[in-house]
Amino acid sequence: MGGHNKNYLQLRIAVKYKRKIVKLRRLYRQLNGTRLFSLLSIVAVIGLLANPFSSFQTAAKLPTKLQLAEFPIVVPTIKYGFALDTFQVMEGSIKNNQFLSQILENYHVDYQSVDKLATAAKDIFPVTKLRAGKDFIVLTKDSTQAADYFIYEPDVFSYVSYQLKPPFEVKKVDRKIETEIKTASGIIESSLWNTMIDNDLSFELASKMEDALAWSIDFYHIQKGDQFKVIYENQSIDGKTVGVGKVLASYYKNYDNEYYAYYFENKKHHGYFDGEGRSMQKAFLKSPVKFARISSRYNKRRFHPILKRVRPHYGTDYAAPRGSKIYAVADGVVTKSSYTRGNGNYIKIRHDKSIQTQYLHMNGFAKGIHSGVHVKQGQVIGYVGSTGLATGPHVCFRFWKNGKQVNHLRLNLPPPDPMPTEDLPAFYQLRDSLKIQLEAIPYRSFEQKEIDLAATNATNQSTSKTKKTGP
Repeated sequence: MGGHNKNYLQLRIAVKYKRKIVKLRRLYRQLNGTRLFSLLSIVAVIGLLANPFSSFQTAAKLPTKLQLAEFPIVVPTIKYGFALDTFQVMEGSIKNNQFLSQILENYHVDYQSVDKLATAAKDIFPVTKLRAGKDFIVLTKDSTQAADYFIYEPDVFSYVSYQLKPPFEVKKVDRKIETEIKTASGIIESSLWNTMIDNDLSFELASKMEDALAWSIDFYHIQKGDQFKVIYENQSIDGKTVGVGKVLASYYKNYDNEYYAYYFENKKHHGYFDGEGRSMQKAFLKSPVKFARISSRYNKRRFHPILKRVRPHYGTDYAAPRGSKIYAVADGVVTKSSYTRGNGNYIKIRHDKSIQTQYLHMNGFAKGIHSGVHVKQGQVIGYVGSTGLATGPHVCFRFWKNGKQVNHLRLNLPPPDPMPTEDLPAFYQLRDSLKIQLEAIPYRSFEQKEIDLAATNATNQSTSKTKKTGP
């Protein structure tokens, strides 16, 4: 009788554990796990059936969570909307003059399917927009059969999924961008750009900070020791930084002069304002080129480097790499876009009845720029070159006032109109909050960065030695 009860108990234990394994295997299928889980499940069942009573005695000593932990549950890798673990993933790069049909024939996709795919993609993301040098991913269940999906990333912000079998569905998906408020600061060593790099900050942040302060600060006269602070929106996708959103507030100290710019937006207007609520946007930008250097100033008795004689220089030369963008310094109408032996490719813009600006030695004009076209402040009108009488790539910027060429760097242009009185309370509240945050940002000079780096290296070396000499 005792033997009969023992066998009955063993049978009940085996059934009980087999049911648990069935539940775990069902969970595995829901999670799209690996074959490893299934194999372990089968081995576990065999072990229980072979000696269920022994297994029961062992299991009874262990907590339930530990029993379940013995079975590895692999969470699938989800990307591009697919569980990649369920596909064979093949990567490639589009070659010069390579068509989609040429790429996909390597993955057993026939021309008729590519033709249907191109038709389906026409209004979503045409296959003609695929660019050489860009990477792609092909997903397939069976490498000996036609592939299932072609994934293309036109940029870091989106991807396109092409289904390679009926119904040939095409999806363009914008990735979710996470926005986080961050701060930065620096002490100028040589230039704003170099200081940004030394502080592990991006060129985009430098450019946007300059945009906020461009109407107040001459960034071609910054000095070693100048200081800046900035509050900005950092944009990231899957934890990786992909760009900079708005600069919310910035501060710059040049000599003994302090400049603030606060971003303010309501239903009536948006933009950057100083501490008193005056718009930072002046009628004219300080320069037509970003991050250039002044290579030659307005000078009525300059020695011409090509003609080898004294000749008045009625402009300001901004040296920059060939192809750099040239911007209209104010709203206006293009009155000339032409070429002469001395000026090379040049553009002249009329801004009002008394003021015109001129841009010389261009490599070429921007698309759509010609006489009679209206342009906006900050619009790209051309690209830096060295056409005409020029020794190197630069733009000679000339400023005409009442028919005479003048030194634009010495002009005192009228201030912008103040913010409407009814908007000031909301602006002051925002300003006070941002100013407190700016004041709390510590400076991190290049020397401090070197000290921090040395301290980090020392810590890493110490940790490494501890690991080697430890038990």
